[in-house]
Amino acid sequence: MNGNSVLLALVVATALGFDFTNGFHDTGNAMATSIATGALPPRVAVAVSSVLNLVGAFLSFSVAATIASGLVQAHLVTLTVVFAGLAGGILWNLATWYLGIPSSSSHALIGGVVGATLAAAGGHAVQWHGLVSKVVLPAVLSPVIAAFVAAVGTFLVYRLDRGMDAGVRNRGFRVGQIGSASMVSLAHGTNDAQKTMGIITLALIANGSLGEHAKAPAWVIISCALAISLGTYFGGWRVIRTLGKGLVEIEAPQGMAAESASAAVILLSSNFGYSLSTTHVATGSILGSGVGKRGAEVRWAVAGRMATAWVFTLPAAGIVGALAYASAHAIGGTPGASTIFVVLAGCAAAFFLAARRNAVTPSNVNSEWSGSVAPAASPAVAGASL
Repeated sequence: MNGNSVLLALVVATALGFDFTNGFHDTGNAMATSIATGALPPRVAVAVSSVLNLVGAFLSFSVAATIASGLVQAHLVTLTVVFAGLAGGILWNLATWYLGIPSSSSHALIGGVVGATLAAAGGHAVQWHGLVSKVVLPAVLSPVIAAFVAAVGTFLVYRLDRGMDAGVRNRGFRVGQIGSASMVSLAHGTNDAQKTMGIITLALIANGSLGEHAKAPAWVIISCALAISLGTYFGGWRVIRTLGKGLVEIEAPQGMAAESASAAVILLSSNFGYSLSTTHVATGSILGSGVGKRGAEVRWAVAGRMATAWVFTLPAAGIVGALAYASAHAIGGTPGASTIFVVLAGCAAAFFLAARRNAVTPSNVNSEWSGSVAPAASPAVAGASL
């Protein structure tokens, strides 16, 4: 195995690592409201979401094509650029997961790749029109559209079931939530799993293993589907808690309306190849479910904290991607990428160890919200603490 093959192997391994973080970071997009209302037990919810993410990854490839050829000039991208971009995406994902902020994995990945490309080849290597039309505009519009659809849906739900026994109503909507949450998980697989497929395809193109406009090979599709499914099963409990308990004290009818709105918006975007953030959509839907219910408490301070993180995601991941490229390039070749890989693994380990000191787990994810991601008095930790 020569140095280039080692570098390609590092890129593929890092991309699958990003896909894993994408899975556990975004589990809450589909399942946070179902867990919060008790429609599904936490462990069952992440298991269902994991299976449906796996299935969804095989249903659409439009987003993968956008990532592989619609954001940067593929002929100017090298393996080191792709690797550095992934490093930027992973570090931003881990930082926001630790803080319990449901930020966009998609934008973290795109920001990292664009930042590394800028550092390596300059501004002409970025397809700015594609970046604005396929990423920035959907990022701005999708949460607003999702919030509007969810608010209207929530208003209609409460309007139509007036006078119904509260117990019967909640049981019925919890059953409905299982169906709508499953649709969001399936939709997430059709959108987010494609992004890592696109990145690995971009790396193969950069390496000369594939032609410039080639589609993702079967082994790439299967490995990415398995990686995001595994990450989803681990469950990002810190983000799940913020989405399920931090934004709105949600009831079953709101949960079903929010999840239905999210699924509709994500599936529509996947069909057109828009690489939107499922996090933005899910958050917008949950906020809309709070706005649509008379008297509901919406914690706008938490929403503002999320929006701030969203604004910084693209530039922050881009800066990390650019620094990672500059460092790897300065050392040179495979040793440069290997050094950054070791640093990246060390940072990931540090985040996980720090999170275990005040862990959010399936046993405390639904504890009363007190302004903090982790409950002040956590019960004994059992099992995974992602």
